[in-house]
Amino acid sequence: MKHPSILRVVSKLLIPYILLFAFYVQFHGDYGPGGGFQAGVIFAAALILYALVFGLEPALRVAPLAVIEKLAALGLLIYAGVGIVAMLKGGNFLDYSALEQHETQGQHHGIMIVEAGVGITVASVLIAIFYSFAGRRRGR
Repeated sequence: MKHPSILRVVSKLLIPYILLFAFYVQFHGDYGPGGGFQAGVIFAAALILYALVFGLEPALRVAPLAVIEKLAALGLLIYAGVGIVAMLKGGNFLDYSALEQHETQGQHHGIMIVEAGVGITVASVLIAIFYSFAGRRRGR
């Protein structure tokens, strides 16, 4: 490209709004369309846009691969942890109503926590996949 400065400025303006939209989709997922998977994809798209515009090295400084791998495992542990806590409280795996005394509160909190785990895992895995492909050299 001859004038990448326009793309860089526009990206710097758009990325915060993309991240904000990801958080909106994450926390609005139990009231309407959206949730952890969609929010994770949107969040990953923001970081991938950053890497495409500014390069892989700056993106790796913002979100190192070691941190991304740990976040993927953390999201999975959050998801499974909610199910295990529900089982320890006498319910089935992911039986949200067993989490709290009031069934509706248990449903709400359980879904929010599980969706957070899904969002963290999806974003981390998509970013890790992008790093894997972006780090390859031609001819390999």
